[in-house]
Amino acid sequence: MTVNATDHQQLITAGNDGKRFYSSAGPALAKPTDVLRWMITRKPTRWPKWLENPSPSIVKSQVDGDELRVTFINHATMLIQYGGVNILTDPVFSYRASPFRFAGPRRHRAAGLSMDQLPSIHAVLISHTHYDHLDLKSLEAICAKHRPQLIAPLNTRHLLDHMNYASIQELDWWASATFDNATVVTMVPALHWTSRKLGDENTSLWGGYVVKSGHDAVYFAGDTGFGDGLLFEQIRQQFPRIRCALLPIGAYEPRWFMQPQHMNPAEAVAAFSLLQAKHAVGIHHGTFQLTDEAHDEPRKHLLEALEAERIDDRRFITLENGQAWDVPEFRIHE
Repeated sequence: MTVNATDHQQLITAGNDGKRFYSSAGPALAKPTDVLRWMITRKPTRWPKWLENPSPSIVKSQVDGDELRVTFINHATMLIQYGGVNILTDPVFSYRASPFRFAGPRRHRAAGLSMDQLPSIHAVLISHTHYDHLDLKSLEAICAKHRPQLIAPLNTRHLLDHMNYASIQELDWWASATFDNATVVTMVPALHWTSRKLGDENTSLWGGYVVKSGHDAVYFAGDTGFGDGLLFEQIRQQFPRIRCALLPIGAYEPRWFMQPQHMNPAEAVAAFSLLQAKHAVGIHHGTFQLTDEAHDEPRKHLLEALEAERIDDRRFITLENGQAWDVPEFRIHE
């Protein structure tokens, strides 16, 4: 995929009109008529009723020095272990990604680790309020046991204030929080939207995060469309040494409807190239059926896109639920 992004443009920013947030890059929220059209015309591929996970990787209590270990738990839930700190992204362990116990997207495979198998969690990053990313029941249990620092987008605190966290910090795009005296977390833009119920669309902000410890960084994209690619070039300009990018590759069909808000595998490969990341892991696939593609299609199409762009598939990988990867370091000359 050929990408054109112009240097030296103003950073993508978020605004608020007094009621709702908006992006200077333009809207990703679908029109109600498009939602209705999708619901009427959609032809989702049938997923297997249940998929078994392999045995999980050994869970380390922490990693030190220059080690970086990422574990794919499920969907957008990742355990990032870096610089002696354990960070959890968008923890979802419930059976359904839904406000209801009886309806809404359900699991087709278990989380790769249970909450009891998690090491001590120092921080939790929340990308936005959609139910497949903000699972209050799971987060309450994690906070009760670990008392982590929570980092969330603007106007998310009202959903979290009753929890037993150590502290909470809401961030705007390009703003940062520091914890453990050495780890800096910066919230970065995403081409997406947010909602918990009908009528509250975009009343909370959304985004991704860059975690920086030492010289290298980890990028967690959360949910995002690709757009014109400028977003990823701007992130690269601000963070030129991304050791590992956690990029969504699923929930993308049909393209006419999903493209503004979710990347497909080819776009994720283009984002990887624009970021000039050393390595990447594909996330946001294979557990909950949110859109119309098959459960294994994102992984197959990712390999096809990497081959088309002549990118080594050992640099941009996918993991099974519960599988960990010790991400290689930058070499000295890089």
